[in-house]
Amino acid sequence: MVVFGLRIEPTPLQTRRVQNFLLKVLPFVAFAAPLAALYLLNPTDTYLNVTAQASFELMWKGRTFQLFFLWLIALEFILSWETIQSKINFKNKANVATYVLALLLPSLYLISEFMGLDGVIASWSTQSGIAFANSMPLAIEYLVFSAIFCLTVYVAFGKKGLTGFALPALFVALVGILYTIDNVFPYGEFTPFQLLVPTTAWLAAGVLGIMGYSSIPGVDPSSGMPTLDVSGPLGSAKFAIAWPCAGIESLLIFTAVALLFLKGMPISWKAKVGYFAFGAAVTYFINVLRIATIFTIGAQYGVDSLQVQNFHYYYGPLYAMTWIVAYPLLIVGSSAAWGKLRKPQLKPPNPA
Repeated sequence: MVVFGLRIEPTPLQTRRVQNFLLKVLPFVAFAAPLAALYLLNPTDTYLNVTAQASFELMWKGRTFQLFFLWLIALEFILSWETIQSKINFKNKANVATYVLALLLPSLYLISEFMGLDGVIASWSTQSGIAFANSMPLAIEYLVFSAIFCLTVYVAFGKKGLTGFALPALFVALVGILYTIDNVFPYGEFTPFQLLVPTTAWLAAGVLGIMGYSSIPGVDPSSGMPTLDVSGPLGSAKFAIAWPCAGIESLLIFTAVALLFLKGMPISWKAKVGYFAFGAAVTYFINVLRIATIFTIGAQYGVDSLQVQNFHYYYGPLYAMTWIVAYPLLIVGSSAAWGKLRKPQLKPPNPA
């Protein structure tokens, strides 16, 4: 660099800092860059039957969860930047080559997926009798991303880094697992997840009652799912309720995220139990509001309206996910504030 005619070379320390910074953030860039390119290029996702950009606007069976995945990676960097240490040794060519390959894998997988791999997965799923075969490529994409992320973090930061970044890896894997379960056992057929739905529907009916709606509970004869037939000042609507519609997936994701995050927090077990109970209650209540809201929208605009579809696939799931990704920040902020309140204040010395 030349300043006022003088050539100033960066010091070895400055070079090392830049190098360490780049080595640290590359695992994030390895996923953010191909997802950004996918959004900008906007190819048609044949099996989701939407454009790539539209897939990022779908919470359920879409790619919006991948944005939350990136956020959780960034959050881990923000909270643990000073303790994250790169294990890449430039003198070890095999180590460097493995790291470069791991960084390229997310891009290579997306390219192969849109070059025909999605068709292979969908065809195999159809032959295997999977009900929602066309959604399987996306479910596998989430699972592959989790595996690639674990590999990348392990190569970059070692076992300690893998433990530190377990939260985003678990999050994106859970989404893939939940999508797969719904694809294989559609319409509420997966009984363990469906157990909470009747209670959630009953509480939603109570909320609707407070809003002036009358609700008649029932059971869908073809699927066995619980139903609500709601009537009110804006009209009437009837929906069958499966576990994805009731937000059971968000409750499961919250449980995994909260337990993993709280495990590493330097707070008492009583505080951890309190934080978890509060967060779980809020998550569950949000799901109750989610069901109540879609019935009011259906009553006003019609059960098959675009407004209902938008809420069902995007805004409804967004309720809970916004809370879940903000939850770790709430814990960190409240813990810091409580620590300051409990810290004894030093009294000024008495004047002589």
